[in-house]
Amino acid sequence: MTTEPRRSRDRSPTSRSSTACWQACETSELPSCQSDRSTSRTPTRSPPPAFHRLEWPARTERLTLRPAREDDAEPTWRFRRQESVGRWLAAVPHSLEDYRAMFEEPDRLATTLIVERDAEVIGDLMLKVEDAWAQTEVAVRARGVQAELGWVLDPAHTGHGYETEAVRELLRLCFDELDLRRVVAKCFSDNEASWRLMERLGMRRELHAVRESLHRSGEWLDVYGYAMLACERKGGTT
Repeated sequence: MTTEPRRSRDRSPTSRSSTACWQACETSELPSCQSDRSTSRTPTRSPPPAFHRLEWPARTERLTLRPAREDDAEPTWRFRRQESVGRWLAAVPHSLEDYRAMFEEPDRLATTLIVERDAEVIGDLMLKVEDAWAQTEVAVRARGVQAELGWVLDPAHTGHGYETEAVRELLRLCFDELDLRRVVAKCFSDNEASWRLMERLGMRRELHAVRESLHRSGEWLDVYGYAMLACERKGGTT
């Protein structure tokens, strides 16, 4: 199952082998009842990388999570190049060299976690801390309070609950360690594995955008947006 949150320059829903969250909700949009975008936006800024505030590696019962390194490009390329994964991803470079150039971009490395099982790379996650939308007078209180999430799992390792275990730990890091108030993620509605994972972990569907995103197949596909507040986290199932 792939859920890959949108990278900052990416407008399409993303997913990973269990791709669901590489397309988190756009959080800078005004509420639908508002139309004045000129004076009430949060100032543009990049929150400090979240990874610097955490102790690594993070361990679960079976998995290890750690920040990505440049030498993780090739092992992640091995599963990201597969058709069953790439169909849900926003971008699928055609060569390892192209992928490596994209993977090694500082902004990407600063938001990518690697999932290992017995020292083998079996997936990757995105954790991108963002500012929430806020009116100008209170914008400082909205800085770095939420995150966009995403994940991809090597299809060779599906069926064992690894993705659920990894994303559950990702949520724990967001809420318990980074003290965020909200996380978001998006996926194509056809990417059932991703949205079922989000629901299994207690995330709430709050968006159904009809034929919102153009897939490389030429079809305009529906997109689901999910979110969870810190106060809702205990509702997830195991």
